[in-house]
Amino acid sequence: MSAFSEAALERKLSELSNSQQSVQTLSLWLIHHRKHSALIVSVWERELRKAKPNRKLTFLYLANDVIQNSKRKGPEFTKDFAPVIVEAFKHVSSESDESCKKHLGRVLSIWEERSVYENDVLEQLRQALYGDRKVRKRTYEQIKVDESNCSPRSSPTDPPQTTDLIRALQELENAASGDAAVHQRIASLPIEVQDVSLLDRITDKESGEQLSKMVDDACMLLADYNGRLAAEIDDRKQLTRMLSDFLRCQKEFLAEKEHKLESFPGCSKTCSCTRKHLKLLCRELQYIFMKLRFAY
Repeated sequence: MSAFSEAALERKLSELSNSQQSVQTLSLWLIHHRKHSALIVSVWERELRKAKPNRKLTFLYLANDVIQNSKRKGPEFTKDFAPVIVEAFKHVSSESDESCKKHLGRVLSIWEERSVYENDVLEQLRQALYGDRKVRKRTYEQIKVDESNCSPRSSPTDPPQTTDLIRALQELENAASGDAAVHQRIASLPIEVQDVSLLDRITDKESGEQLSKMVDDACMLLADYNGRLAAEIDDRKQLTRMLSDFLRCQKEFLAEKEHKLESFPGCSKTCSCTRKHLKLLCRELQYIFMKLRFAY
């Protein structure tokens, strides 16, 4: 990983794009330098306020990724973001349109479901985003479907649409586990970054620095790939839930139709009689048609 400095952080924030890979890559770099978490959060807040309105949401996506993925290694970022995150929500919300506010709501809903912050902080975030308006709490599964650009559901019991399932399956075609190019890059890593016994070959400062750079590059590649794999696992879990919901609702729909048929006991018999009558009528018509043909 490249060395940490305030200037380096400012440069990386200026280069941050809205793509998942860009957010995850910078998030991994920040988590690696978590001992500087207080300074990182301070610079993040400053650059957020300077950013153009169409880039501010990306800064919150970055904060979300850092807060959630750093918890396994320590509480630094969760604690240091807490004093500034409410004002950050207010700032971004005040300079955003309704579409952006909807994305902020998704981030907040995820934090509620995962209990990222205490209830008092979550309530302040709700106030910052919605004011006094009461907002119905959504499930994490609903949020994930929305994040996958699926069609909105009219109620929590509605099944995902067929187009949603197709889209989710198509997105998995480009998932990390199927990325042959990255697999090849990992397989082609020099043996020096894999075998610690080769450290004995370092004889001077230049060769040590060269090996250090190779190790840093390999760590960045593997960290990015691990992040993509983690995201893919979440996507596959969500697809499993979607398929389960779809199957459940199809079974309920079938049971409902079967119940309706059972409520009309004479319907099946009537249909059967009508079908037989129509078959006889067709045969009679065919017979008349044949007679007409031979008559001429």
